[in-house]
Amino acid sequence: MRKRLIWTLAIGAALAVAFAGIATAEKPTIVQVGNLKITLNGGFSPKQLPKSTLAPIDLNFNGKIQAVDGSHPPALREVIVETDKNGTINAKGLAVCTAAKLNSRDTKAAEKACPDAIVGEGKTDVEIAFPEQAPIVAHSKLIAFNGGVKGGKTTIFIHAFLTVPVPAAVVTTVTVSKVHNGRFGTKSIAKVPVIAGGSGSPIFFELDINRKFTYKGKKQSYLLAKCPDGHLNAKATSIFSDGSKLTGSFVRSCTPKG
Repeated sequence: MRKRLIWTLAIGAALAVAFAGIATAEKPTIVQVGNLKITLNGGFSPKQLPKSTLAPIDLNFNGKIQAVDGSHPPALREVIVETDKNGTINAKGLAVCTAAKLNSRDTKAAEKACPDAIVGEGKTDVEIAFPEQAPIVAHSKLIAFNGGVKGGKTTIFIHAFLTVPVPAAVVTTVTVSKVHNGRFGTKSIAKVPVIAGGSGSPIFFELDINRKFTYKGKKQSYLLAKCPDGHLNAKATSIFSDGSKLTGSFVRSCTPKG
């Protein structure tokens, strides 16, 4: 039974952390509503950025989802992320992958299918709890692929391969578009299908996004940012199967130069 997993949380968090500017020296961002809690942490480099021109950044981040009482957390259904207008994704000229090339492939086969479109790698743990059975944890490598730009929207595919409860490739699509909403200039929306009949929930993820490439003889970076006023902002909302909505607002410092 092939189903898509909740890798959208990983990429949504990646965008939020990348453009909010969470640095390794800063405390994790923790959002809790009732019994559900999300903890995000990570960093980017360099923290010193130009005031008026976009510059390359590298990102690493990790996150944990948990029920405070130790029970099985509800499943994620949708992620909406708004990020600072001073950060962006730069996919022009980068190799493109399609969902068709990733479906039905294990991790090594997916990497072989679109090696030049890979923009990030990491790993995740997903807890699967069937009725009257002890929960099991499925481990997988995460691979983020550039899906290209069309109609002003950037597509990202997140691939994983689970061996439990049955071997299956899982591919999730994230669509990123530009918006004009005050401080925010980018919006990512991902709708998450049901996992294992609603029994699967992610409990941990980490991802590194540091892709550099060459286009028309010039070096490029997949992630770019600038720092005109000493801070970068983001807002992320995660919607879960029990109706819970967790929204985290991020305001993080950066150092303007030039």
